Amino acid sequence: MKVEQLNSTFAALADPTRRAILAKLALGELTVSELSKPFDMSPPAITKHLKVLQRANLIEQGRDAQWRPCRLNPRPLKQASIWLERYRRFWEESFDRLDEYLHKIQMKEKRSGRKK
Repeated sequence: MKVEQLNSTFAALADPTRRAILAKLALGELTVSELSKPFDMSPPAITKHLKVLQRANLIEQGRDAQWRPCRLNPRPLKQASIWLERYRRFWEESFDRLDEYLHKIQMKEKRSGRKK
């Protein structure tokens, strides 16, 4: 997995507008004008967001006559998910160890309470 691709994926995902665009594209291909409808921003602002997503390879833009349909490219998201998976396992294992430790403490407290 290329570090540059991972960096650009996370940088693109850092903005809520770009995440919303990706969520819309996850449902299917849309034109730029269809994508911009729910956002209260100028067409150049939407275009800037789309360019960031394109540079991160998160979307692809085609050409169909005067239309510029956009579609999601899920590969970089899959790579980010794989990278994040290692950390999810780390936290789960840490929580499992904490749970075991707390269980041991509770058992000791119960035993010491019975002896009194």
